[in-house]
Amino acid sequence: MQIKPIRKDIEMMLDKHELRRKWHKAKLLFSINIRHPSLHTELLEPHWRGIYSFRLDNKYRALFFITEGQAEIFKITKHYKKLD
Repeated sequence: MQIKPIRKDIEMMLDKHELRRKWHKAKLLFSINIRHPSLHTELLEPHWRGIYSFRLDNKYRALFFITEGQAEIFKITKHYKKLD
């Protein structure tokens, strides 16, 4: 699946957090297989919103939705796991 060109603010965020190389790798894997195991792609709750995420690394995830058969990234977020 193709990813629509990302907005300038997302590009700046990738550069600020030194994620550009990881972004290109994840984007390539995503274009080959949206469900590639290393991406950990998931549909977020509530499912009816149609918001998905995939992993750039253990700390950052890309949030996206699908329109016109393409993924549109709308945010890169920090992903923290709860500690018990």
